[in-house]
Amino acid sequence: MADPRHELGHAAEQAVAEWLTAHDWRILATRYRSPEGEIDLVALDPGRCLIGVEVRLRRSDRTGDPFASVRPQHLRRVSAALATFARGATIPHVGLRVDLVAVVPGPCPRTWQLTRLPAITEG
Repeated sequence: MADPRHELGHAAEQAVAEWLTAHDWRILATRYRSPEGEIDLVALDPGRCLIGVEVRLRRSDRTGDPFASVRPQHLRRVSAALATFARGATIPHVGLRVDLVAVVPGPCPRTWQLTRLPAITEG
């Protein structure tokens, strides 16, 4: 039986991918893994910057601020994994960046509010 938290995480990542795509981003990879670490989403933004997107889901306010939940050590791993992805990328891009998208419950049942914090670290 699948872990409901794992399934919820996948659903949050899918919602973020759809949201970014609706804003003219191109999703290049989901759950990209390298020896350095894992990136939830790798995307190309409208300005052709290669973005590692870290998705942070919070099911309620009790679990804390999603923006405060990212540690420097984790960001270093995400940045290193993004650099590895970029070295093998065949798509032209102009720079690297790591963004954070917070996913929290929306005002209506079964809806989420998405907030993107760009450039949480420079790649």
